[in-house]
Amino acid sequence: MHGYGDDKAKVLARLRRIEGQVRAIEQMVEDDKYCIDVLTQISASNSALKSVALLLLDDHLKHCVAQATREGGEVADERIDEASAAIARLVKS
Repeated sequence: MHGYGDDKAKVLARLRRIEGQVRAIEQMVEDDKYCIDVLTQISASNSALKSVALLLLDDHLKHCVAQATREGGEVADERIDEASAAIARLVKS
């Protein structure tokens, strides 16, 4: 089971909400809404996605990385490297 298993329902609910936000943005463009209003909604959607990403990262660290470090060896090193790379990608975005 993945680290987010306990939060799966919460993650899916948030993603569905974000999907609705993106559809609303599409509709705003279809309706020729004011540019700044569209940009504001895009910013809100980006923030919501980052929130989900941080939840997943937190679960990954607490579950997958913690378990791997208890076991030690190459797997632990790989999990830590994966987490570091994921953090770097989040920081860039």
